Amino acid sequence: MCRVGAAACGMAATALHFLHYNFARPHITLADPYPRTPAMAAGIADHVWTMAEIAGLLD
Repeated sequence: MCRVGAAACGMAATALHFLHYNFARPHITLADPYPRTPAMAAGIADHVWTMAEIAGLLD
């Protein structure tokens, strides 16, 4: 539960969604030769991130 306000919770949820979408979710349409994430296709990441790696950013 977010205690800093609804706007802050919404912004945090949106940021988490975009992080997962771009770094942890492989997309079939980006397959060349295997499904990749948008971050991998852009050259920002070299592997599909796990939820543990994303949670590690909170530390």
